[in-house]
Amino acid sequence: MTYSMKWDLDSIFTGGSSSQGLQERMTLLKQQAKDFYDLVDRYQGSDAPEKLVEVVTTLGIVTNGFSQCNSFITALNSADVTDAKAKVLAGDLFALLPTIRLAETLFSKKLAEISDTAWQELAADSQIAPLAFRLGEIRRDGQRLLSSEAENIIQVLALDGLNAWSSHYDTIVATIQIPFTEDGSEKLLSAGQAFNTMMGDADAAVRQELFTKWEAAWREKGSILADTLNHLDGFRLSTYKLHGEDDFLQEPLEYNRLKKETLDVMWSTIAKNKQGVMDFLTRKAQLFGKEKLDWQDQDAPIILGDLTEKTYSFDAAADFILEHFQSFSPKMATFAQSAFEKSWIEAENRPGKRPGGYCEGFPESEESRIFMTYGESVNEVATLAHELGHAFHSSLLWDLPVINQEYAMNVAETASTFAELIVADATLKEAKTIEEKINLLDTKLQNAVAMFMNIHARFIFETNFYEARQKGLVSEAEIADMMLAAQKESYLDQLGSYHPYFWAAKLHFFIDDVPFYNFPYTFGYLFSMGIYAYANQHQGNFEDQYIALLRDTAVMTSEDLAQKHLQVDLTKPDFWQAGIDMVMKDIQQFMDLTESYVK
Repeated sequence: MTYSMKWDLDSIFTGGSSSQGLQERMTLLKQQAKDFYDLVDRYQGSDAPEKLVEVVTTLGIVTNGFSQCNSFITALNSADVTDAKAKVLAGDLFALLPTIRLAETLFSKKLAEISDTAWQELAADSQIAPLAFRLGEIRRDGQRLLSSEAENIIQVLALDGLNAWSSHYDTIVATIQIPFTEDGSEKLLSAGQAFNTMMGDADAAVRQELFTKWEAAWREKGSILADTLNHLDGFRLSTYKLHGEDDFLQEPLEYNRLKKETLDVMWSTIAKNKQGVMDFLTRKAQLFGKEKLDWQDQDAPIILGDLTEKTYSFDAAADFILEHFQSFSPKMATFAQSAFEKSWIEAENRPGKRPGGYCEGFPESEESRIFMTYGESVNEVATLAHELGHAFHSSLLWDLPVINQEYAMNVAETASTFAELIVADATLKEAKTIEEKINLLDTKLQNAVAMFMNIHARFIFETNFYEARQKGLVSEAEIADMMLAAQKESYLDQLGSYHPYFWAAKLHFFIDDVPFYNFPYTFGYLFSMGIYAYANQHQGNFEDQYIALLRDTAVMTSEDLAQKHLQVDLTKPDFWQAGIDMVMKDIQQFMDLTESYVK
């Protein structure tokens, strides 16, 4: 079957950045935000449970309206970074945030004013009980809020502070162009195009040429990007200080509903197993004729003998994903089929698109849209499956109260990584030769390298940057040195070269809504490994159990979720080690298969 590689946004709002429908929805949202504030202003903690339900329902209407508009504008900006109208629309939309945030602040403070005894009675009411977990979190947050007036000032200042600096990063990225000669002619690659070629080309000379130009391009923008990062995180740290928060990890841990104990045991267990991962990278270097692997070689394909690396057209990738989703979850396969048929995916490889990939939900339409630049490699098939996993997860929650749909990033990465694992194992099983199996094992293990090494380096860097930023501005040179030191620590200083300006090239450090956009990936990866192992042992009734787990992701802590659905304790190393052992098994197979090629 043939599928479109360009997404359909007109079914959401027709007319792109000139959409009249979008303008009308934003106008309505402005009124709804005001009405929500008025409703919260009238609410008293002593009101009947029905009044609290009304407030929560109205909050959901406003939240969904904002998300609907924001997802659409984000899609416009991603598909065409030169769309000036879309940038203006983003500003117009975020201008509505202070009113919404002020109402949310007032609501949170009013819940916090309810006594513990009265709250326990209210939470036990049949209308409130299904909402009690999330309302409890909102009540907790209200206990450390400033006055409504002060919180409103912070939100207003954030428009030209935190939010603006994040948006400024996107503007800078749009100016990045990397010169590249292909088939005798020179062309300019966008950041996204350059990254895909640099990390995925089989030719070491091409990778080296592009990496040199890539690092230089970000270094050229280094002073501007250092200012951006300093002021973005400086704003965030100032906000923490105003609220009496000294620990910059408190918010990301609470957002991910994760104990610090769990995070620490995850990283410590990974650290104990890193040498095995480095042995894999060293073997890969040997297969490339090197003593040590260079940074840009990590995701490069291993082509041995007469192997021609398998590629997948977009249509072939869709068919492959659908076939193998079916074996684990027919409902997931049916959902993915619908996503392809309805053109929910922007996959075309063309200039002007932002780098990376993501999945955005459109809650009012109960749809999602997936953004990526598809390159026909096995890795791209995995990325496509990954984003479809996100979309499937969202689809399972559309019928729940809106506040019970707000799952955190760490469990968000669970469904996506699970979908990726299905594809990775399926490609391995279809391998016809040893050389092909080596190639595909390497592709699968690249994910583990990213989760255990690259993302750990990001976590180390961001921790050190925040600690330094608490004392004052951090210079461009210091930031680059921090990144280099973090990479050396994470990779046990066993690479041949590093990427000191990775901090500048990585969007995740410049996102304004979720701090520490790193460790949740590793959590999700290993959590999904546990689910995948469980699925292989309980295929008969797995689908229903899997869906039940995903539907609970916004209404309990990560630890409780794991205990309820997998009967495991995340604060103990055993669970994490079990997932790592699955990786080590793949590494051992890779080492055995490649041994004869390095003698």
